[in-house]
Amino acid sequence: MPLDRERKYRTVTAFQRRLNPLLSRLPFQTVLETTGRNSGLPRRTPVGGRRSGDTFWLVSEFGDRSQYVRNVRADPRVRVRLRGRWYSGTAHPLPEDDAAARLRTLPRFNSAAVRGFGSGLLTVRIDLTP
Repeated sequence: MPLDRERKYRTVTAFQRRLNPLLSRLPFQTVLETTGRNSGLPRRTPVGGRRSGDTFWLVSEFGDRSQYVRNVRADPRVRVRLRGRWYSGTAHPLPEDDAAARLRTLPRFNSAAVRGFGSGLLTVRIDLTP
């Protein structure tokens, strides 16, 4: 990985480690809950995305390097908090999907941040349980 991409990754993840626990507590923030692949404990990550019927779409800014993507690959059962309500679901990383095109269908503010800070984008589809 080129040095500038690695530096960007380290800088953004260090910032997110401090900010994410605060954002996860905000009632209006969308949150993805995975099961830690090593600890087995619930791990909550604020995310941006959009619900479409019984599907929730998001784009991971660092693809397979994102901890929540690694957790999903180990155990795809997740929960998503949308507008203060929790939904169970099954997450599916979709490397074949055009993540840049997918971002154009998601909320603008979050999409701009993912495009600006991310590298190695990866679409994740979550099939919500009705």
